[in-house]
Amino acid sequence: MNAFAEVGRQARGQVVRLDLGPFRPYLVTHPEHVQHVMRNNWTNYLRVGEIWDPMQRFLGTTLAAEGPDWESSRKALHPMFTARHVTSLTGELADVIAERVDLLDEFARSGRSIDATATMADIVVAVNTTFFFGEKGSLEDGERLVRAFDTAIKCSSIRTIMPSVPASVPLPGDRAFANAVKTIDEVVYPLIRKARAASEDSHDVVSALCRARGEGHDGDRKVRDDLVAALVAGTDTTTHTLAWVWPVLQAHPQVAIRLYDEVDQVVGAGPVRPSHIPELRYTKMVLQEVLRLYPSAWILPRVTGASEEIGGVPIDAGSTVFVSPYATHRLDEFWDRPLDFDPERFSPDIDTRRHRYSYFPFGGGPHQCLGQHLFYIVSLLTIATIVSRFRPRVRNPGPFTPFPGVALRPKQKIELGLVPVERSRHTAR
Repeated sequence: MNAFAEVGRQARGQVVRLDLGPFRPYLVTHPEHVQHVMRNNWTNYLRVGEIWDPMQRFLGTTLAAEGPDWESSRKALHPMFTARHVTSLTGELADVIAERVDLLDEFARSGRSIDATATMADIVVAVNTTFFFGEKGSLEDGERLVRAFDTAIKCSSIRTIMPSVPASVPLPGDRAFANAVKTIDEVVYPLIRKARAASEDSHDVVSALCRARGEGHDGDRKVRDDLVAALVAGTDTTTHTLAWVWPVLQAHPQVAIRLYDEVDQVVGAGPVRPSHIPELRYTKMVLQEVLRLYPSAWILPRVTGASEEIGGVPIDAGSTVFVSPYATHRLDEFWDRPLDFDPERFSPDIDTRRHRYSYFPFGGGPHQCLGQHLFYIVSLLTIATIVSRFRPRVRNPGPFTPFPGVALRPKQKIELGLVPVERSRHTAR
């Protein structure tokens, strides 16, 4: 991962062919080349092949694939992820988050540490269970799904890094992967049946998908694949970005002070309400900078359908191309002091005029992630709710390094102590 970023920096964004033994993909980092692959000629750069096959075995062949099924999935899901629809649910999501944060009082009183990643996952699972399933799903359903997702992702990663091994050849983790997929189906299909049996016009994602998809086995399978792919993407990105926030704030006390001050002024003693979201400007800048240095989808593989050139470099049909936000976000040509953490890069008062594809933590083009509005609302609500109640302190020594799995996550456990904020409750401005 860091090697990819260093290769991109040394090549100054030019296309480079990586020598990974028998596997020799091309690394594309220059924003203009990224735009070519992700948007301008995106139909020639496909999410197919040996790297994608293991993931599609549990994500399905709709939202995580290509062609007519992918198009219909985007069309079916899009209304549920618009800024307007997500914003309309902000109050309900804020209540869910507040309930989960209430459970942290016991840790603060006893002085026990929390696992930052596990705690952020607990909050995100509760939110996503509400958003995707409404009253049809329980928190237990969401927790079972996330555990199964985690197992499936870890086990499929083995095949992802060994793309030349045929599926018929058993590898470690294959049995655990199969059991995880079985668990996912055991949770999701009953929820689909509940949604189809319900007569009310529910606003959760599973109900919307059931209305958009035909009934029967084929329709249910497409709803299942849409739900799983969207849930995995939404859960991983939000959980791991929120986990990174706390060691970053610890390492940059001036950033932390400014973020705490903003939450104090906007939210006060809480509770966090939808009206607070637009005022959390600096907090959003911090999130954007965390996404720059630690993009969850750190590498986006594609396979060329037809031969062509990128930046003067010939790319044969069937070649693998790696687009890496992690590497592009660290190019000296497009970022001043690219390895430094500086939220001011994203200040709305600064006219940077940076290239559209110098920063793309949610991908780009027609495959751009649908859930970025949901990500920002859930993340801002979560940070503001925690900070209005506690001052998190990282207790175990760093540095904390990223682990380059399917999603970019902290390699080490992050132990947080929670110091209660002492003040009288008051109404925030």
